[in-house]
Amino acid sequence: MINAKRYSRQMILPEIGETGQQKLQDARVLVIGAGGLGCPVLQNLAAAGVGNIGIVDGDVVEETNLHRQLLYTLKDCGNSKAETALKAILELNPEINVTVFSEFFTTENAARIVDEYQIIVDCTDAIAVRYLINDVAVAKRIPMVYASIHKFEGQVSVFNYKKGPSYRCLFPEQESLNAVPNCVESGVLGILPNTLGTFQATEVLKIILEIGTVLSGKLLIYDALDFQTQVINFAKNPKAIEKGFINGSLLLNSKKPVESLTPEAFLEKCNQLGIVVIDVRELDETPEFKGNNVIRIPLGELENYSKKLDKNQEIVLFCQTGQRSLAAMNYLQKSGFVGVFHLGKGIEFLRNQIQ
Repeated sequence: MINAKRYSRQMILPEIGETGQQKLQDARVLVIGAGGLGCPVLQNLAAAGVGNIGIVDGDVVEETNLHRQLLYTLKDCGNSKAETALKAILELNPEINVTVFSEFFTTENAARIVDEYQIIVDCTDAIAVRYLINDVAVAKRIPMVYASIHKFEGQVSVFNYKKGPSYRCLFPEQESLNAVPNCVESGVLGILPNTLGTFQATEVLKIILEIGTVLSGKLLIYDALDFQTQVINFAKNPKAIEKGFINGSLLLNSKKPVESLTPEAFLEKCNQLGIVVIDVRELDETPEFKGNNVIRIPLGELENYSKKLDKNQEIVLFCQTGQRSLAAMNYLQKSGFVGVFHLGKGIEFLRNQIQ
C-alpha cells in the first residue's frame, strides 16, 4: 500500500500520481557500487520510494571516502559499505526492501546478483566491470544507467534502453591494459559525484515512470569548474551490441570453472611449484606479500611482461581488492592464456582473514 503522505509532494505531479508511485514501489533496481556515485543514487531512489533496491559493493568505508560519500560517517570506517549503506537508507525510508551483496561484481557472481532486477545503475570506477555490467544488461535486455567522474568533470548516459545503443557502442573495448585505470582514485572534487549520482537517479526515475526524454544515445558531459554542460549524440553499433549480447549470454548461461580464488585456495596455490604468482599493485602499496614464486608487476607493465610468459603456464594474480587482478585476468585470457586465476577479494581481505 502506498504511503500517500510520505510521497504527496511528488504524487501531486500529473506525470506521477498514484499510478506512477505504484510503479516506483514495484520497481527493482540494482546499484553496483556504493561509493561516490552510489551514495546519492541510493539516497534519492530510497527517498523517492523505489521499492526494491540491490546494493553491490565489496569494499569497506575509509576516512578518505568521507568528503564525497555522504551516507557514511567517521564511526563507519572499517565497516562494509554495502551493509552501512543498507542501514542508512532504511533509516531514511524503512518502507522499502533492500538486498545487500557485500562483494565486488565479477563474472562469477554476475548471473546470481542481477537475476531479479529490471535496471542496473553503474556506480563503479573500473572499466573492466563496466563492460561486464553492459554485457549482462544487453543479454537481459534491461537498461544500464552509467556515470563516470574525473577531477572536476563527469558524464552520464543510459545504455540498452528500448534496444538503444550500448556502452560498447560509445566506448569500443580496448584490448590493452593501458585502458584500465588504477583502482586508486586520481582525485575528485567531493561534490561532483553527488551531482552526477543525482543525474543518474533522475534517469532511473524517468525510466521507471516512463516520462521525459531518457539519455539513450546521448552522452551528457558536465564541467563543474565552468558550469557548462553539453550533450553529444552517438549511434548504435550493431556489431558492438552483438558482441555484448554474446558475452553476456555466455556468462549468464555458462557453468565455467571458478577463476576467483578464496584465501585458502590462493595460499594453497602459492605453495605449489610451477605456478607464477603476480602482484599487480604499484611498488609502494602495502601489505607486502612475499613468496618464492611471487613477483610484483604493476598492472600498467603486465601487458609487456606477459610476452615473456608461456600461455599454458598457470598464473595467479592478486591486488589490493581484486579489481585490478580481475582486469588483468580478463586481459590475459583474451590474449590466449589458459590457466589464469585471481584472488577474488584481494590481499587486504586475505590479511584480515588470517589475523
